[in-house]
Amino acid sequence: MEVLFALLADRYEQRSVMISSNLPFSQWELIFKDPTTTAAAIDRLIHHSSILELNLPSYRLEAAKIGNQGGQR
Repeated sequence: MEVLFALLADRYEQRSVMISSNLPFSQWELIFKDPTTTAAAIDRLIHHSSILELNLPSYRLEAAKIGNQGGQR
């Protein structure tokens, strides 16, 4: 949590950052644990940003299901 927040703070308005997550922003308190830190991180991410939301099935989950059906782990 601290390393991710430090990265976002250091790169804020300096460089580009691309993050993918399977959690919506409303659940990011699970990552940062602190509501203030969560709000600050999200604020830095969405300021000057383009957000792409993809509601697609997980290809990794599907591959895992297929692999487990064949007796593989």
